[in-house]
Amino acid sequence: MGRSRRTLPEELLLLALDPATGTTAQPQSLDLGLAGAQLVELALAGRIAPDGDRIAVVVPRPTGDPTLDCALELLRRRGAPVRAVHWIGGPRLGLRQTYLTHLERCGMVAAVPGQMCGVLPTTRYQATDTAISREIRARLDSAIRTGVPPDPRTAALAALAHAVGLGKHLYPGNEGRSSRSRLRDLIRHDPMGGLVAHAVMDVQNGVAAQPRRSAAPAPAPAGGRQAAAGRPAAGRSAAEPARGVPMQPRHGSMARAAAH
Repeated sequence: MGRSRRTLPEELLLLALDPATGTTAQPQSLDLGLAGAQLVELALAGRIAPDGDRIAVVVPRPTGDPTLDCALELLRRRGAPVRAVHWIGGPRLGLRQTYLTHLERCGMVAAVPGQMCGVLPTTRYQATDTAISREIRARLDSAIRTGVPPDPRTAALAALAHAVGLGKHLYPGNEGRSSRSRLRDLIRHDPMGGLVAHAVMDVQNGVAAQPRRSAAPAPAPAGGRQAAAGRPAAGRSAAEPARGVPMQPRHGSMARAAAH
């Protein structure tokens, strides 16, 4: 599979894949990152565009990539632009496995069956062409080392890698602290990547589950005690989410345990 055919979700997953263990780093947040990477890839393909903090479909024509086209169709069915944080915070169970299976079909990884504790069947994934993973990593390293503004794809990949917590996997320990800091700073070089990366971090922090607050509290009505007894207050309690705002998702395990 040539470099021009690789998508951001595939590159993010290859970055997260540990060549020594065959497992993926940051498995729970990685699912969110893959959903965000789909948005960036669709934007790079000219199918969607940011509209403030929302995502709007501008060209509903399929890309030819089945997984991306499924996401595009779901966005199209929404009708109105959707907030990035709500889209990324939606159910994403199995997205990692979908991409791992896709990479296996393309010959970029090989599934290695095994057992956990000698009983539970597991599957690990080994990269079959390490040159691809090295090339992806080299792009990040170059952007971090040189300080030259990267291309939008590399900037978005860096933003997503930071958002899902891959910095400590790619640049571990105290010696990697400055590299992790510069990885975070690359988020500013691609507006769409930055929007999506911040949405990924907001979902992890539970922001997607919080109701949006008004700029100023409504004045208390006359006879406030009686009014409060007769009808609910103007604002919802912090424990009650706004209508239509999904709660932070529970991230389930993958179908095959060792892929995490």
